[in-house]
Amino acid sequence: MKIYLIDSSARKEGSTSRALAKKLLNRIKKAEDKVIYRDLNDEMVFVSGLTESGMKIEEKDRSEHHKKMFELSNKLVNELKESDIIIISAPIYNYGPPATLKAWADLAARIGETFKFKPNGRREGLLKNKRAYLVITSGGTKLNSDEDFLTPWLKFILNFFGIKKVEVVSADQMALNYEKSIKDAESQIEKISIN
Repeated sequence: MKIYLIDSSARKEGSTSRALAKKLLNRIKKAEDKVIYRDLNDEMVFVSGLTESGMKIEEKDRSEHHKKMFELSNKLVNELKESDIIIISAPIYNYGPPATLKAWADLAARIGETFKFKPNGRREGLLKNKRAYLVITSGGTKLNSDEDFLTPWLKFILNFFGIKKVEVVSADQMALNYEKSIKDAESQIEKISIN
């Protein structure tokens, strides 16, 4: 099995989402499993300068930025394709995803690679038979409340890619009771089993 761990917190040190994702990884990883790691803060570009809809620019028309954008996009798509299990750690920033996580989704959404259009115009995700775990943290936002725009969006994106099995581990409203939030999240991790 290949496990793809993606961290998106802007904090490298002292990040609760990163620490919980590591605990989850240690919980589900078997000795023979391979881990692909991606820290979205280490290498990220934003989709810009497109000449038409979708990630399509003729090679001869690509600027240096475009070349970097497509190079990273190809890496991200291949990492997703190669993985069996995906773990994404994400704090809720201002009610939504970190900018790097949104950029990751934009770069990973490639027609013919992670999704396609069917003759009837509907979309079909191409990354099937994968499982995802989301480790979501927040200071004050309650998970799945009307103020949480991260969790439903991220689930939708993964479903859009064809990943239907999505479980959430949450440590929300940490500003209200940090110890309880962490304990609840660790309890959720302990209950997870891979069959």
